[in-house]
Amino acid sequence: MLKWTAIFLVISIIAALFGFTDIAEGASSIAKVIFSIFITLMVITFVLGMTLFRKK
Repeated sequence: MLKWTAIFLVISIIAALFGFTDIAEGASSIAKVIFSIFITLMVITFVLGMTLFRKK
């Protein structure tokens, strides 16, 4: 998931350099959404790993 975020970020930067502002906006918003989902899943996994799936 983090790989897709990096890909969309690079697409956004390249599109912005060439003046395609609409494409750059779309790619950056997709990157933001995917990154937010990634962070949320990472935090949930971390919390579950520290509580439920802990060996006793």
